Amino acid sequence: MNAIDISSTVVKQTGQNESSIEANTLSVTDLARARLWDLSEVEWRRYKQLMQGIRGTISPSTISPIEVLGIHARDDVERQRYAEVCARAMREDVERILAFQRAYDAAGKHLYPNEPLIDVDRLSGNAEEMSAFQSSDHLLFFARPECPVCDVLMNKLLKQIDEVSGIDIYLTDVSSGDDDSVRDWASTHQINPEWVRNWRITLNHDGGALDKLTRGQGKVPTVLRCRGEELLQLPVSDL
Repeated sequence: MNAIDISSTVVKQTGQNESSIEANTLSVTDLARARLWDLSEVEWRRYKQLMQGIRGTISPSTISPIEVLGIHARDDVERQRYAEVCARAMREDVERILAFQRAYDAAGKHLYPNEPLIDVDRLSGNAEEMSAFQSSDHLLFFARPECPVCDVLMNKLLKQIDEVSGIDIYLTDVSSGDDDSVRDWASTHQINPEWVRNWRITLNHDGGALDKLTRGQGKVPTVLRCRGEELLQLPVSDL
C-alpha cells in the first residue's frame, strides 16, 4: 500500500510539473507578438495571465499589452516605465496618421485638381434648425488654439461621437506642417487616441478649407454636417 501511495504521488507531481511547463510555454505567435511590442517573455506571460482575470473581462479587445501591464503595475517605477512606452507609441502613431492624411490630401488635389471636395452650391447660406444626428452623418469642426468657445463646443461634440460616423477636426491659425501644435491641442482636449486610430476622428490643418467650403463666410468655430451630398452649417448655439 505504501508503494502504491508513493507511486501515485510521484505520478501526480509529475503531471503537475508537466502542466506547469506547458502553461509557461509561449507559442510562436506569442513570441512574435511579444517582440512586436518589445516585451520580454516574462512580461508577455504576465500580460496573458492578467487578461485571464477581470482585465480581460471588462476591457475592450483593442487594449494593448502595454496598457494592461501599466494598469496593473506593481510599483511606481514600473508604472512610469510603461506609461512612457505607451506615450512614445501613441506619439509615433499620431505622426504616422498625420503623414498619411497629408499624403491623402495631396493625392486628392493631384487626381482631382478641378473638383471641389464638396459641392459648395449645396452649402446652406443660412443656419437651419439642426435635426437629430443620424449615424451616417459626418461632422467637420473648425477650431483654433486658445479659443474658449471652441473648447466648449469640442466637448459637446465629443459627447456625441457615437451618434455620427466621424468628426474631422481642422485647426486654423496653425502653420502648415506644424504637427506638434496639432498633437498638443489633441492631447490637451483629451481626444481618445483610439478614435484617431480608428478614423472616428481625424486631425487636420485647416489650410484654407473653411474659406473654400463656406466661400469665405465661415468664422471659427464652425461646424458643418455632411449628410449624403448635403453640407449644412449647424448653428453653434444649438449644439
